[in-house]
Amino acid sequence: MKEIQNWFEQYPVWENLVKFLIIVIVAYLSYLITKKILIRGVHKLVQRTKTHIDDIVLNEKLLSRIALVLPVLIIYQFVYLLPYGSQIIGNILESVLIIIFVIVTGLVIDAGNELYEKSKRYDRKPIKGYLQVVKIIVYIFGGIAIIGILTGQKPWTILTGLGALTAILILVFKDTILSFVASIHISAYDLIRIGDWIEVPQYGADGDVIDIALHTIKVQNFDKTIVVIPTYKILEGSFKNWRGMQQAGARRIKRSVYIDLSSVKFLDERLLNKFRKFQLITEYIERKEKEIAEYNKKHNIDESVLVNGRRLTNIGTFREYLKAYLKSREDIHPGFTFLVRQLTPGPSGIPIEIYVFAKTTVWTKYEEIQADIFDHIFAVINEFELNIFQNPTGKDFRAVAEVEKKLLK
Repeated sequence: MKEIQNWFEQYPVWENLVKFLIIVIVAYLSYLITKKILIRGVHKLVQRTKTHIDDIVLNEKLLSRIALVLPVLIIYQFVYLLPYGSQIIGNILESVLIIIFVIVTGLVIDAGNELYEKSKRYDRKPIKGYLQVVKIIVYIFGGIAIIGILTGQKPWTILTGLGALTAILILVFKDTILSFVASIHISAYDLIRIGDWIEVPQYGADGDVIDIALHTIKVQNFDKTIVVIPTYKILEGSFKNWRGMQQAGARRIKRSVYIDLSSVKFLDERLLNKFRKFQLITEYIERKEKEIAEYNKKHNIDESVLVNGRRLTNIGTFREYLKAYLKSREDIHPGFTFLVRQLTPGPSGIPIEIYVFAKTTVWTKYEEIQADIFDHIFAVINEFELNIFQNPTGKDFRAVAEVEKKLLK
């Protein structure tokens, strides 16, 4: 030991290197103690608590980054023992501390966003885009501080120099700036929330919003594919948000059945007697018969001819039947628009449009209700001696041609 001591006195540089090596070993041991004992103890304690807040905030990833602070600080305090390059290594260690601080800040921001998203009150008003902007600002200032430490310049001097690069920075961060402005519009006007069903035709999106970030909005289509839309792009075009329908608890049924014009006619006594037996319109038939009889009598109408005076038609009676039928259904919402209307006739016949709201927003139930309604319409329409319009097929044309040949003969 005396000889070793004399050797160190003769070569003091080696003595300092050995001391520094011991400090590095101590720093490494402190890291192991912090990570293996203290952090594991905190992690186990967090898991035992009933609340989930500490599970999110004091997560293992965050604690492992914090564990790096103590060994870096220990080495930094004794960097003067190095004979050469102590200033450079000291600057590097300071930069490492800033990097750890930036990473930990980012993890804390992510934990805050996760807590916010788990809140029942604000679960559909994401702030992820704003927090990502905060993270970018933290990263920028962290980078400026590191450059200042390594170059020996003050941060304000670096910021002054960056002012000349504003145009380049705007060009580089153009998408970020546009997305940030779009995020403000989306949040301020409550345009889109997580869980909303939206349609964006130009991007092939038709499904539920699963994530709203600074740069992108993720939509999971009903076929389980995922569409990623740039945040600022969604405001450049048009999109449809079905949230109003979901909040109202009702979904619109808007579909038409096309009636063949040649099947429309007045009701004679035979049809009137037949329709009186339809329970849904018995009262309507009796009321209209009385009303028409009084009108025709008052105006001295010759009722022996159908075209004289007022008459009921099979298509008008059919519309009244549809109204009564839809009102009798418990799955049709009575508090919303309720229409059974006749639209402008065209080459495909006379459209009779059903415009009502189903008492559900569930897609499968909605389709079942709609199908049940039109199944009934297709089945009952012949009872009113009406025909649904269909384009003639090749077989129909051949049958007409054969009739024409027989008539010519």
